[in-house]
Amino acid sequence: MLKFLLPLALFAAIVAFLAVGLGLNPREVPSPLIGKPAPAFALPRLDDPNQKVSREDLLGQVWMLNVWASWCAPCREEHPLVIDIARRQLVPVYGLNYKDAGPAARSWLASLGNPYRANLVDADGRVGIDFGVYGVPETFIIDRQGVIRLKHVGALTPDVVRKRIEPLLKELNAGA
Repeated sequence: MLKFLLPLALFAAIVAFLAVGLGLNPREVPSPLIGKPAPAFALPRLDDPNQKVSREDLLGQVWMLNVWASWCAPCREEHPLVIDIARRQLVPVYGLNYKDAGPAARSWLASLGNPYRANLVDADGRVGIDFGVYGVPETFIIDRQGVIRLKHVGALTPDVVRKRIEPLLKELNAGA
């Protein structure tokens, strides 16, 4: 009897794991950094490589880090939303220009618009790796203490901004 029940139990367990896995949203990649301090960085600005911006410079404010590149098609798709977030002054928006060529990035911003308070150059991708970035675009919301509160993988959508980012920003700014 055990000879027949063991394979049946194993099959049921596999089906259960498969059902759970298929029900997950692939855009919601759990990040071990949520609730932890943002990684330390000091990166040159895209518009002025002689100036650097560090994590410490951004402490004391809620801010958004948008990881993008000029070669990234989904970055182009989400860019109007990033511009809208900056225009409505929902949160200070900083760009992390990831593994990109400076002239191409500056040209991209000149033609599509520059919503960023500052664009940080991550030419070799090391800071992106520290943030757990494995593709662009990715967006992070960081609180006043420098703690990562949200990570969104992929292009932002109006739904994500309305249902996830705006409520989080209201919560984080309520204690101001």
